[in-house]
Amino acid sequence: MLFVGYLVLGAFAGMLAGLFGIGGGLIIVPVLVLSFHAQGVAPEIITHLALGTSLPTMIFTGFSSLRAHQEAGAVDWVMIRRLGAGMFIGAWLGGLTASQLSASTLNINIGCFAWTMALQMGLNLKPKAERQMPGPVGTGIAGTVIGWLSALFGIGGGSMTVPYLSWNSVPMRNAVAASAACSRAICRIALAGSLSYLYAGWGHADLPEWSVGYIYLPALLGIVLTSTQFARVGAKLAHRLSPKRLKQAFALLMLVVGAKFMLFS
Repeated sequence: MLFVGYLVLGAFAGMLAGLFGIGGGLIIVPVLVLSFHAQGVAPEIITHLALGTSLPTMIFTGFSSLRAHQEAGAVDWVMIRRLGAGMFIGAWLGGLTASQLSASTLNINIGCFAWTMALQMGLNLKPKAERQMPGPVGTGIAGTVIGWLSALFGIGGGSMTVPYLSWNSVPMRNAVAASAACSRAICRIALAGSLSYLYAGWGHADLPEWSVGYIYLPALLGIVLTSTQFARVGAKLAHRLSPKRLKQAFALLMLVVGAKFMLFS
């Protein structure tokens, strides 16, 4: 019965990955936390296991989302290469950082992060002076920071990449497409973060059966089976919505997810 739930979760997360370019982690992680609570997993590692399981799903989900965005002509590969240059190192460090924090601390940090992003996107908060994308070095540094925070929070990069690109005057549709590409095709955040969580949790005494480090294989399989199909549906829908509505929906999603994480702490 739990496996059926993972299939449903994958479908929903895949839809959001394509629609918002967020990789689905903001939905996957809180649902996995609830699921692991119900399974009786040790509270000390529940959030770590949820974060570690969430990241590798994005390696699979992104391909479908990226293909749909590329077909719509929304992918700027020059910008993506620059932004992605520092993501691998940042993601690896983020996973190691998370392994040193308590579950309660992680939940509070993720909740605060989600609320901050909700306010920024929903209220369109940004400096008065118009910004443009920085040069290769500045964009690479931004990618490193995004990779570190994204792996730390298990969110794949979209919830950092989309606001950052939007802040730098990149159109919302292109920002969503770039987020999907950075998180998936290049795989810097998802792959590096996954390896980091696998390494950090390897051999932990409290891990449930069928776990490899902080990655729970049954949940990973169930989510991947459906998320890859629904990611394309979400990506196509993103190009039919107005940028304003897309930004408002993104902000509302972040607000709800932040509240959920606060309840877990």
